[in-house]
Amino acid sequence: MKTYTAKPDDIQRRWYIVDAEGKTLGRMATVIATVLRGKNKPIFTPHMDCGDYIIVINADKVGVTGNRMDEKMYYNHSGYPGGLTTESMRTVMRKNPDRVIRQAVQKMLPKNTLSKSVMKKLKIYSGAEHPHTAQNPEVLVIE
Repeated sequence: MKTYTAKPDDIQRRWYIVDAEGKTLGRMATVIATVLRGKNKPIFTPHMDCGDYIIVINADKVGVTGNRMDEKMYYNHSGYPGGLTTESMRTVMRKNPDRVIRQAVQKMLPKNTLSKSVMKKLKIYSGAEHPHTAQNPEVLVIE
């Protein structure tokens, strides 16, 4: 029995839309990471990008459990000594809500060169409108 390897011609990309309103961040991020990588397809090949495109709308209305809004911290370093800045999840959600979802999905992907091309297929919008209606996205159901 031989191992199947997907060819670039075999890969057919689809567009999915996810409404983040009322969804739990971690549970939503795991499903998004799986579909972006292509692990839900029978032609999945680990060394190729065979995943689909995902559009996330209402990113500012995503939910978290417990006291995570105040206890979870996001770190950024300027590269200079003493340049570490920390922000709580509540302030990050107020300023830049797509950063929360983007970072949650990115940390669930493998840390290799393929993850950069996988993350380019993730489109996040804080409102309900998006410019990808021409692609006819299907609704991705997340419980």
